[in-house]
Amino acid sequence: MQGVINRLRPLILGGLMLALPLAAAQAKNVKPDPDGLPPQDVKDLHYGDVLFYFYQDDYFDSITRLLAARQLDRIPHTEGEAELLLGGLYLSLGEHVEAGKIFEALLRQNTSEAVRNRAWFYLGKVWYQRGYLEESEAALRKVSDKLDPRINAERYMLLAQLMMRQGRYDDAIAALSNWHGPPDWTAYAQFNLGVALVRKDRLADAMPYLDRVGRIETRSEELLSLKDKANLALGFALLQAQRAADAKPILERVRLEGPYSSKALLGVGWADAGMGDFKRALVPWLTLRKRSLLDSAVQESFLTVPYAYMQLSATGQAAEYYNSAIDSFDAELKRIDHSIEQIRSGNLLDRLLDDDKKDTLTWYWQLTTLPNAPESRYLYQLLASNEFQEGLKNYRELNYMSRNLDKWREDVSVYDDMLDTRQEAYRQRVPKADAVMAATDLGGMTKQRVDFESRINEIEKSNDVAALGTPEEQRTWARLRRIGDFLAAHPDDPDLAEMREKYRLMKGLMYWRLSASFKARLWNERRSVKELEAELQETQKRSVLVRQARAAVPSNTGAYAGRVAAIRARLDQMQEHVAAASARQNRYLQVLAIRELEAQKLRISTYQVQARYELASIYDHAANGKAKPQP
Repeated sequence: MQGVINRLRPLILGGLMLALPLAAAQAKNVKPDPDGLPPQDVKDLHYGDVLFYFYQDDYFDSITRLLAARQLDRIPHTEGEAELLLGGLYLSLGEHVEAGKIFEALLRQNTSEAVRNRAWFYLGKVWYQRGYLEESEAALRKVSDKLDPRINAERYMLLAQLMMRQGRYDDAIAALSNWHGPPDWTAYAQFNLGVALVRKDRLADAMPYLDRVGRIETRSEELLSLKDKANLALGFALLQAQRAADAKPILERVRLEGPYSSKALLGVGWADAGMGDFKRALVPWLTLRKRSLLDSAVQESFLTVPYAYMQLSATGQAAEYYNSAIDSFDAELKRIDHSIEQIRSGNLLDRLLDDDKKDTLTWYWQLTTLPNAPESRYLYQLLASNEFQEGLKNYRELNYMSRNLDKWREDVSVYDDMLDTRQEAYRQRVPKADAVMAATDLGGMTKQRVDFESRINEIEKSNDVAALGTPEEQRTWARLRRIGDFLAAHPDDPDLAEMREKYRLMKGLMYWRLSASFKARLWNERRSVKELEAELQETQKRSVLVRQARAAVPSNTGAYAGRVAAIRARLDQMQEHVAAASARQNRYLQVLAIRELEAQKLRISTYQVQARYELASIYDHAANGKAKPQP
């Protein structure tokens, strides 16, 4: 099974989730996949974020971010690919219902046949493993034959197996009779065909198929187990048909160290007994009796060994073995009762998952080790059942979700700290902002700007070139004006004639200099006034924003606090739902485990009653001096 899973995983990731785009630069050097979607650029940043977590096998975070990005409409360019990826992610976690909804919506659109085939195949496979046989068959029948030969072979095998699980053996026989596929799948097809024929009481038709599988040469552990299983099935079918001589060589093909060796040893003993050779039958049965009493075949051997001795008229040895069987059964019943009490304590599942170090969700997860506890020795057969594995997987996923909710709740508490920090910063900055606002006379500044502009207009209108001179130039111009006023006050003084000539020359030179730079200086002054106007407008705008922010911060903080509280309440509610579901799942799996132990207890009790009856019969006939009649 693990080999199948290992082959399946890359196909799930690479074939089903065909929405994964390739970078255009990479696509130039890579041959496009004719069965897949064409290479595309990742045009949405949030879709790239989703892929980042996906490629790290963090499917839960990938789904969370994809759903958030979709809700916020942040993946407009990759919506179709994102939906297909979402369906694949749901499927990878075993959420077949949600995946089915997405696929049924998307695959009705214009998608390639190869994409549709792979999507329906994996959806049907997960439905089969979950036990939804009708849905699985419907999905698998939507797949066309234009598929990879190995995947197509597995599809036909799944269809045949679900027919057999539904008791539709004639349909399974018809589906498997014309089988074509790879050699390893062919072996499974022949085995299933043989089993279906046996179930329809067609042993003669079944024998060639089961015998062929039982003789295959292989080193694959998976196929070796199938080989043993085929020999065991054919051997017991022959025993039921009263063909002990034919059954024995078939059963002897089963490996002594394989998982089916105990049942094979039991069958070989019955084959010898069926041929009347009870002494030879004791050889496999005594070997089997030394094995763990947990195996039902071993439990039966505790009765078959004394039975064989009775047939050999060795009543003393038979009585001894019956006594031993009764004591062993009694001790085992007490251990089972103790294990049932341990399971009812409610800690079984937590102990089963203590060694689970892989903190991710994936639909092909399986429990591989058992805890060192008294009840563990009884759970191997139960853990092999699909029902318990699926239930344990659900319980593990609920625990994962609970841990995520706890982590998210811790993350939400960070927002409380952020809001507290914001409130504290508000309380510290408001006095400083108020002081700055109080010291800033925006009205006065605006009036000064208007005065500046008016003054510039007057200077331009009057062509007052000196008004825009440098401080040194204005001081020189003022001295010239004072000299001019003095000369004007003494118009008839002949001694001032030379001074008047020098004054006229200096004033003309000064006026020429000021006049030459007047327009440039006037333009600079107007530009400065415009810049001042813009800065005043920005200051006024910011002043309004500061007032608005001051008024809004308390209410905004309160609104954020309300949203944080609502999220926390929602997380608490979800945690309660998860805890309730986890408790129900725990109880359900406890019922399964206890039911398994009760079935073992009932079987052992039945064997114990038979042993007591046979022992009492031996004692009764011994007391009456008679030999126990042979059956």
